[in-house]
Amino acid sequence: MLERVPLLEKSLADYAEVAGEEAIEAIRAAAAPLVGARILHVNATAYGGGVAELLATHVPLLRDLGIEAEWQVIHGSDEFFAITKNVHNALQGAEIEWTAAMQRVYLEKVLDNALLLEGEFDYVVIHDPQPAAILALAGSSTVNAPGTKWVWRCHIDLTDANPDVWEFFRPYVEQYDASVWTMPEFVPSSLSMNRIVQAPPCIDPLSVKNLDLPEPFMREIVKQYGIDPDRPLMCQVSRYDPWKDPLGVIEAYRLVRQEIPEVQLVLAGSMATDDPEGFQVWEEVDAARHGDHDIHLLSNIQQVGNVQINAFQRAADVVIQKSLREGFGLTVSEGLWKGRPVIGGRAGGIVLQIHDGENGYLVDSVEECARHSIELLQNPARANEMGIAGREHVRQNFLSTRELADWIGLFNQLAG
Repeated sequence: MLERVPLLEKSLADYAEVAGEEAIEAIRAAAAPLVGARILHVNATAYGGGVAELLATHVPLLRDLGIEAEWQVIHGSDEFFAITKNVHNALQGAEIEWTAAMQRVYLEKVLDNALLLEGEFDYVVIHDPQPAAILALAGSSTVNAPGTKWVWRCHIDLTDANPDVWEFFRPYVEQYDASVWTMPEFVPSSLSMNRIVQAPPCIDPLSVKNLDLPEPFMREIVKQYGIDPDRPLMCQVSRYDPWKDPLGVIEAYRLVRQEIPEVQLVLAGSMATDDPEGFQVWEEVDAARHGDHDIHLLSNIQQVGNVQINAFQRAADVVIQKSLREGFGLTVSEGLWKGRPVIGGRAGGIVLQIHDGENGYLVDSVEECARHSIELLQNPARANEMGIAGREHVRQNFLSTRELADWIGLFNQLAG
């Protein structure tokens, strides 16, 4: 069978303080018809990316509601994950050579995983392109029993998808009973399905990454990584991926430094098991910083986990997410939730989170990123006002309770 992901317990009642009692009761009422239902989520990695973070909260909360929810991950070779990373890039607009050999390796490995599917479920949710063909290849597996509803959740931006790659995946996606997207703009016009749903992802306000940290604790953590908590700090948290534009962030930092010489930059993120490109990008970023000790390049390799990310974001005077393409960018809401203004690339789901000039800025260039960073670093009162507005925006729109309600609503619709 596929690898089951072990999970901690979570209680929906604990979210009442941040989401409100009324929202919690509404979720419980909506979930009542689903008590005892069996739900399986499948993705490509148990850690290191936004999907894993979402499922680490979502599945335990489903269980707390009396739903039998599981999370399993597919396995794959280095060759398979290199191909799926190319697919990911192509679906976000990159030009790649999509060969018959690549297609064959992809389908063979997904078939291997399909043959490992076990159990009986009422709903199966498949996340992103890596396992997208698994429904078509599941055959007479017990998981593919009559009456089982299948959902494909696409977390990436297909606005400018490579047509050859998308046309390969489209027939597999169209076999699902529903698909879920972050924004309607992401949905290719050629997709023909009866049920296409928009539901942006959300952050968990009670996760270790987002819980309040006492300031002395936060300061001590950042000092352990050579960061001076008394000097201005810019911070971008994201996977080491060209679409996150870490090289552009370094360029912006250097422009800021011309005006504010004492500024520091943190680039922090995790290496995901399904992203072999990450180490290559790490090396490029390391070379680009030219030994500058005020550019802190960090990842889980340096024992940077959720507590440390929390501290870096809280210590930052400006949080950056200068993506060129972005499915959603959970780190934007994370920064806003911590009361920090966020400067984000005008890309994908970032535009849902940043109200330009109110809780941060949307930018299209290195120069804009630098200019707004300087403005916020030189005007901390304005930065704090934006941070307060950002936290409220997240509270109303991007907490995990809202996403849980969205999924429960979809499962109820499919049951009907």
